[in-house]
Amino acid sequence: MTNDQPQTTTLYLPRPLVNKILAHAQKNPDTEVCGLVGSNHSDSKDYYAIDNISNNPSCRFLMDAPQQIKAMKDMREKQQELFAIVHSHPGANAEPSQLDIDQNAYKNVFYIIVSLNTKGVLEMRGFVQDEKNMQEVDLILEDVQ
Repeated sequence: MTNDQPQTTTLYLPRPLVNKILAHAQKNPDTEVCGLVGSNHSDSKDYYAIDNISNNPSCRFLMDAPQQIKAMKDMREKQQELFAIVHSHPGANAEPSQLDIDQNAYKNVFYIIVSLNTKGVLEMRGFVQDEKNMQEVDLILEDVQ
C-alpha cells in the first residue's frame, strides 16, 4: 500500500473482476458484502471477498479481521498492494454514507460501492477520500483480451 492518495480521477477495472464483485453482492442481497481489491504494478487485480461480521449487516459492514489479514498476506505474496475497498448497499444508493466516510481508515485507496437498491439493475461507483469527504471518480470497465 502506498502513502499517496490515488493520483487519478479514473478507476479502471477489468470486467471479470467487476463480475466477481457484482456476483458477490447479488448472492447476498440483504447483506452489505465487503472485500478488498489488490493490484500489482502490471495492473493485475484480484478481488478478495471477506465476510461481513457486523451486528447489523443489512446496513453496516465490518470485515472479519482474520480474513482481512489473510487477504493482505495473499496480496503481499502476489506482490500486490491494497488498491480498493469494496462494499455493497442492499437498500441504498451507491454513494458513501457519513459512517463510510468517518470510518474509512485507508485514505489512499479507491472505495467502491455497489447498490442493489434498484431491482434488476446493479449500480457500481468509485470514490477517493478527499479531506473529510469522498469524491467520485470515473469508473471504466476494461475488456480483457
